[in-house]
Amino acid sequence: MERASEHRGMAEEGEDRSAAPAGGAVTPMMAQYMEIKALNAGYLLFYRMGDFYELFFEDAEIAARALGITLTKRGQHQGKDIPMCGVPVHAADDYLQKLIGLGHRVAVCEQLEDPAEAKKRGSKSVVRRDVTRLVTPATITEDKLLEPGENAYLLALARIRASGQMAYAFIDISTGEFRLGETAPERLLPDLTRIGPREIVVPEPLFHDPEFRPAFDLFGRAVSPHPAAIFDSATAPDRLAHYFGVSTLDGFGDFSRAELAAAAGALAYVEKTQVSERPALQRPQRESSARTLFIDPATRANLELERTLSGQRDGSLLKAIDRTATGPGARLLAGRLRAPLTDPQAIGERLDSVATFVADDLLGEGLRAQLKALPDMARALSRLSLNRGGPRDLLALREGLAVAGDVHQLLKSADLPAELAAARTALADAPADVSDALGTALADEVPLMARDGGFVRAGHHDELDQMRRLRDESRRVIASLQADYAAETGVRSLKIKHNNVLGYFIEVTAGNADALTGTDEARGRFIHRQTLASAMRFTTTELADLESRIANAAGRALEIELAVFEQLRALAVAHADPIREAAHALAVLDVSAALADLATSQGYCRPLVDDSRTFRIVAGRHPVVEQALRRQAADPFVANDCDLSPAEGADHGALWLLTGPNMGGKSTFLRQNAVIAILAQTGSFVPAGQAHIGVVDRLFSRVGASDDLARGRSTFMVEMVETAAILNQAGENALVILDEIGRGTATFDGLSIAWATIEYLHAHNRCRTLFATHFHELTALHEKLDRLANVTMRVKEWQGDVVFLHEVGHGAADRSYGVQVARLAGLPEAVVERARAVLDQLEAQNRDKGTASLIDDLPLFSAAPPQKKTVPKSAQSAIEAALADLSPDEMTPRTALEALYALKALASKKD
Repeated sequence: MERASEHRGMAEEGEDRSAAPAGGAVTPMMAQYMEIKALNAGYLLFYRMGDFYELFFEDAEIAARALGITLTKRGQHQGKDIPMCGVPVHAADDYLQKLIGLGHRVAVCEQLEDPAEAKKRGSKSVVRRDVTRLVTPATITEDKLLEPGENAYLLALARIRASGQMAYAFIDISTGEFRLGETAPERLLPDLTRIGPREIVVPEPLFHDPEFRPAFDLFGRAVSPHPAAIFDSATAPDRLAHYFGVSTLDGFGDFSRAELAAAAGALAYVEKTQVSERPALQRPQRESSARTLFIDPATRANLELERTLSGQRDGSLLKAIDRTATGPGARLLAGRLRAPLTDPQAIGERLDSVATFVADDLLGEGLRAQLKALPDMARALSRLSLNRGGPRDLLALREGLAVAGDVHQLLKSADLPAELAAARTALADAPADVSDALGTALADEVPLMARDGGFVRAGHHDELDQMRRLRDESRRVIASLQADYAAETGVRSLKIKHNNVLGYFIEVTAGNADALTGTDEARGRFIHRQTLASAMRFTTTELADLESRIANAAGRALEIELAVFEQLRALAVAHADPIREAAHALAVLDVSAALADLATSQGYCRPLVDDSRTFRIVAGRHPVVEQALRRQAADPFVANDCDLSPAEGADHGALWLLTGPNMGGKSTFLRQNAVIAILAQTGSFVPAGQAHIGVVDRLFSRVGASDDLARGRSTFMVEMVETAAILNQAGENALVILDEIGRGTATFDGLSIAWATIEYLHAHNRCRTLFATHFHELTALHEKLDRLANVTMRVKEWQGDVVFLHEVGHGAADRSYGVQVARLAGLPEAVVERARAVLDQLEAQNRDKGTASLIDDLPLFSAAPPQKKTVPKSAQSAIEAALADLSPDEMTPRTALEALYALKALASKKD
């Protein structure tokens, strides 16, 4: 970093930058820093010093490590060196992005006055500074710090202790989205993983409640406790009404006390972090958990909906289906995938939208071509509402509203279904006066910052045009004057320069200074201003007069442009609601057209989604695996059918028991059917030849192995916890996907658990289920469980090798081909042969011990096993009474034998 020039600049401004005077006392500057830091504990303090943000003490050590920048020192405090590091103001966004990504929070402390003003109060006066914003993971608005296709949600939780009500409120200040919903302790973690907040603020009592620690621990540093007072449900209605400028919340909806408390907490945090600014938020909208598909956290992870198990977006379902052309469209698609619907009518409306563009591909292509030019209006509007925007944000609104007009014209005469028709109406209602004002006022190319000027179109403002002409002509006069002075003095290298301290000045090298000072006439004409080591600086009366005229013209021009900017900004913010509605309409159109493009290019079909318990997939495929095979130019994906529909006359779905070899495709088959259900209820066409899906209200998937060592859970323990959650929560309309239950423990333990799980799913949950296993003994259950069907992954053996067909067919596998798979994996041949010999011997020992006798010997599982009844001793037989009196653990072999003879004697008497 070039620190020297910045230090000189500050010295010229007059602020004392030293950390400690000779006596070791705290300087005014350091006293100011410490005071501001104390008020913002827990935040890294970016303390503005000229062209740099500087950090001191522990903040400097943390930032230097995180950013990989040099840690230096400045002065001493209490006899110790003060660590210090700094980042340039012009590159601050890049450093903030890295710090926020690492989970840090930053307080940005700006200079609130010109250093020259501070100097007037005395040479040692400190420039007034204060924190102007708190930068946290969920309260950033800069494009550099945000992912275009991802929301940055802040979520607040609240609980009403007396009633036990719990609720959440989440806000994306970068777009203005504001939603509320009720939750419960058992739903909290699923709700949090569905929303995916970057920050969670909770009341201190809730934060320290052990019941919620597992959920909070999962989000780590994103969760922070706050005083319970900001979550006060009694004052919440007034606080919300004041924020939105209304007298009552009656027009907003019927919210519970817990929802209002959560909303108040979220708003309080937003106001705290934005200090004096207030983002333009939408009115809060209520979410209903009954309208969305419940997907627990383990299922989201197992199915890799938005991220793979390794945390990558590539390889996820979202990445595979995302064909959107805009950031808002990508965010809307992600939100829909995160929370699929359970209302067949609403799902049908979304499917109608996709079908429109599938049927009219030219309309869809035209729409997508126009959307490619669409900027992110919602985020630009948010920055403007926070006084953090610039001319390019206004330009984004102008271009976005222009796209809205073009799209409206494109769709004007089209026959559209309900969802698309509503979007077209929103585009028609886009504020034309804002579009016209921005169109006439803004230049075609604008700077990033308003203070740079030059963004108002020529001809828009008469006085501005006059000031610009004067300014620009004066610049040409400066160039002409420089040439005149060079000719007059004979110094060809003479330059007229400018800086913020001296203004305009004439500069010559020290060797040429005699030409301007050698005679009385020259000294009278060229007035000395400054001597440097290698140059001398002068001015003239003529140059000073010209400088005054230039300064006035340039300053007045900028003053006018800033006033125009403020007028346009205020106009845009005043029309925030219709602008946001138009932006949302364009996102809806983007998602519908993108899903249509996906369906057409990938050969997807429209699913039939209704209120039945049908689940019938014909030629289904896994979208992620299918696309991966295409990219690799490998063999095409093998499509498979799946029918978990109730049998004719039955009320409940089927349970498929899937057996087959490792590497045969069982896990892919399981996942693809869950993914197809999610896509269908998201409102997308699905990768299948045909699909009929009765609405799934809860989806559970237990596929893959993992551990949780941080919480002391083995792989098997995690498997059992997730299985328990499924068995305890899955209802008749659920879809359950289970893979290899019981594999993490001993063979007979695992078989027993898998056996009991199948019977419980069949008798108690009665839901549509896919259950994959290597316990072939379980296949005999189909003889006793009427809804259970055996299916298997087909293979062929050829000359001792196994060929995986990846086809699902009815029947049961008689072996797992594990030894063959081990051979394919490259195990040493000696190990493979030894394993084959051991397997042959084990199979020979168990060949005659079929499962039929085991099935006959075990009574079927009862969902509600009868309670054991105590029989009065008077009603017991003599044998039962004798047995009840025995204590086997206390008997010797002799007494046990005697007891056996006594029982035999009683039996003889009974006969």
